[in-house]
Amino acid sequence: MSELVLKDLFNKALADNHDKIAISFKNEELTYEELNKLANQLAHGFLAKGISVEDPVAMIMSNCMEYVVTDIAIMKSGAVKVPLNNMLGETEIKYMLENSQSKAAIVGPEFYSIVEKIREQIPSLQIVVGLTEDVPDGFISWKEFLTGKSDTTPIVDVKPSNTATITYSGGTTGLSKGIVQTQKKLVMSLYCHLIELEIVSDDKILVMTPLPHSGGRFIQTGILKGATHFIYDKFDPIQAINAILEKQITITFMVPTMIYRLLDTIEEKQIDVSSHSLKMMSYAAAPIMEDRLKQGLEVFGPVFFQFYGQTECPNFITRLKKEDHSLDVCKVHRLRSCGKPSIMSEVRIVNEDGEEVNTGEQGEITVKSPFVMERYHQLPEKTAETIINGWLHTGDMGKVDEEGYVYIMDRKNDMIISGGMNVYSTEVENVIQQVPGVRQVAVIGIPHSDWGEQVIAFVIADSSNLPSEEAILQYCKQNLAKYKCPKEIKFVQEFPLTPYGKLDKKTLRKPFWQNAERSIN
Repeated sequence: MSELVLKDLFNKALADNHDKIAISFKNEELTYEELNKLANQLAHGFLAKGISVEDPVAMIMSNCMEYVVTDIAIMKSGAVKVPLNNMLGETEIKYMLENSQSKAAIVGPEFYSIVEKIREQIPSLQIVVGLTEDVPDGFISWKEFLTGKSDTTPIVDVKPSNTATITYSGGTTGLSKGIVQTQKKLVMSLYCHLIELEIVSDDKILVMTPLPHSGGRFIQTGILKGATHFIYDKFDPIQAINAILEKQITITFMVPTMIYRLLDTIEEKQIDVSSHSLKMMSYAAAPIMEDRLKQGLEVFGPVFFQFYGQTECPNFITRLKKEDHSLDVCKVHRLRSCGKPSIMSEVRIVNEDGEEVNTGEQGEITVKSPFVMERYHQLPEKTAETIINGWLHTGDMGKVDEEGYVYIMDRKNDMIISGGMNVYSTEVENVIQQVPGVRQVAVIGIPHSDWGEQVIAFVIADSSNLPSEEAILQYCKQNLAKYKCPKEIKFVQEFPLTPYGKLDKKTLRKPFWQNAERSIN
């Protein structure tokens, strides 16, 4: 049997489960058969327009039915999926479309004005499909694009070595890096998800997180097993509780901030959730506070499952299993870890020379896995710095204990995680530096009880041209996604420096983290 590619896996799963409900969104449902036919029509639409194997197709939309249809249609056509976070601004969207050389874009109505404005500046962008019937000039409506297209499975020659996705992550240089994955690597990633998540055909999966991130991979995994998926376009704790109870949800994925709000709402409104059917509440994107995890165990029981990954190694570098989420005095320390390496990953902690350190010593977390990224798009030097002898250098600092559990202690390249979203301090600094009167700027993350971390900026200003805090914040709002904007500007006279004359962010962070057990939240 030849090596499978993504379309092979999904064509089989869609056919095997044809009469089951695949997706529920708001007041709509799609069976597996309906999902399959729509995805086939969209794929044939791509092919009719000359979009085929390894041609990039951007997805610029919030959570909706069409997101899942587009995801599968891209696989069926052999095109390259370019998923864009729905919280990005105009500058970021323009850069990613240009950098990926996207030939087509499927666009939600909330992004019409941005795409309409920048389209002429992106020569590669030949086709723009809008999800509504009323679309701007030069766009094609979703309905029109699908009309008359065959709903049979397209025949396309896709190879395991073909590029499958270019996914953008934040960059410490201020520009996002496109992370390239091949068909073969994503198939291997899905195999790992299938093994680790133990999803079965009877599962009902609740997803309220943005689909370009881990939530989308959960849906892909669930589709391969014939599960039913309940998708929401945003997180609301009351809606989440109602869905869990009324729809008898068995699996959900959240970031810690969402879990905190869920628990707070249950406590404040004294909601009885004892009748829930949850067998797994998985979380990722940031460590979880130990006291809140204890609270969650008391409310929901032993359903928690943590995974740690990166876009460069999607989702399963390590996992902390349900049985590890124990309040037993002999096991409770494990709650501070991100678990043990997944079934398809090896982890080593190394020093600055790349040498493995002793158990309990801190160093950089490196991983070897069959689904480590192929490369950074058009960044060969950065790729060579990040993947060394087959080992992905994550940029996360951590340690491994005697039992093999991995603990994330800090981040090597100043990344901030706020509400489960990655914020790269250099990107924010580059924006603030453009404000008139700003001489120097340093951005850090500080503890926040709800978001995990919040972004703040230290600014040295020109005394003869002093910018206001409001002016800086307003400029950030215009040029950055909302979650990247600082919540506070602190004006200072000077920055602490290292003995080598470099900015010492550890000293800046220290007062805020001095009572914390580790340097991330």
